[in-house]
Amino acid sequence: MGIRAGGLAGIRADARGRWERTRTWGAANPWAVDLGIALLVQAAMTMPFVVPRPPDLEPATWAAYGLTSLTVLPLVWRRRAPLAVLLAIVVASALYKVAVDGPGQPLPYTGLVIVYTIALLSPPWKRLVTAGLLVVAVPVSVWLNTRSVRELTFSLFVFGAAYVFGRLQDARQRAHRIEAERAAARERARIAREMHDILSHAVSLMIVQAEAGPVAVRVAPERAEAAFEAISETGREAMNQLRQMLGLLRESPENSESAAPLEPQPDLAALPGLVERVRGSGLAVTYTTEGGVRAALPAATGASVYRIVQEALTNVVKHADARTAEVRLSRADGVLRVTVTDDGRGPRGGSGGHGLLGIRERAAAHGGTATTGPGPGGRGFEVRVLLPVPSTAEVGA
Repeated sequence: MGIRAGGLAGIRADARGRWERTRTWGAANPWAVDLGIALLVQAAMTMPFVVPRPPDLEPATWAAYGLTSLTVLPLVWRRRAPLAVLLAIVVASALYKVAVDGPGQPLPYTGLVIVYTIALLSPPWKRLVTAGLLVVAVPVSVWLNTRSVRELTFSLFVFGAAYVFGRLQDARQRAHRIEAERAAARERARIAREMHDILSHAVSLMIVQAEAGPVAVRVAPERAEAAFEAISETGREAMNQLRQMLGLLRESPENSESAAPLEPQPDLAALPGLVERVRGSGLAVTYTTEGGVRAALPAATGASVYRIVQEALTNVVKHADARTAEVRLSRADGVLRVTVTDDGRGPRGGSGGHGLLGIRERAAAHGGTATTGPGPGGRGFEVRVLLPVPSTAEVGA
């Protein structure tokens, strides 16, 4: 009763982390896993030999125990040659029933393990061969033992259950692989979008400044110096953001504690600096806000708004041939409106390449929408983004 929800979440996360590490270790060391399973099965099959037998039965012999171990040993190769292991277990088990009078086992442990393995790892034809072999071997084993319908029914049930569990585990692993591939594809798309936004914005500003530099050197040397300073500042910021992204990609659970602290993603607080850098390229940009846009805004939303404005301004610099642009953020009724308008001619062909697509993807990721088209009165170009956010009334409450 004294454990808080956060503590329980931490315990669950720690348990999931340990399980993932154990599963990763098992995938990298299959021989060790198979040997461990064989030892566990051997321990289970040893129990009837150490428990005292009734006085009317002969004591267990070392020969019987040796044959029992012989049925377990093939499990070490269960992944590499499952059908051969199954045949070895069937032969060794039949020899045990015919040649010695040893203790019986409450469950056919070795058979269940190999049937599960074949159902999990083997192709359909091997599973079909296994089913045919069991249809013969199970009734013969029951006839050599008790010849009872009850034992036959129970044996068929447990072997069927082992097979079903193997197929279910195979389906579960396939689903996990598909989800992992989808997650990897989403992450690749996200990284590509971030790289595009960072590099496209920085390179576009640097090209504009570099093209204006030679003219400024001849006409107004002081402006040339400012242009070169803007190029340097833009390049440094792009490098810082790229280092941050690469640091996140390199970070792993083993070295995350020792890694250098990373700067947070840019958000709404960084927008004035972004606008100022774009002004340095010669574009007259105004920035206005309404309705307390920064009040209790989620960090992810703030970062996406920054990238949206960055990409929109990059398109203006690259494609619009504009003289002025306006960035406006307003918040009302649980909606954050982001508008970037210019007086230019818009992207060539109206597409804007990957940039406008990235804007739409970022908006959709937060449950919002993004539209683009002519500005007010049909002049220029406008990017309009609507993002659901907590209303200012809810924040105040």
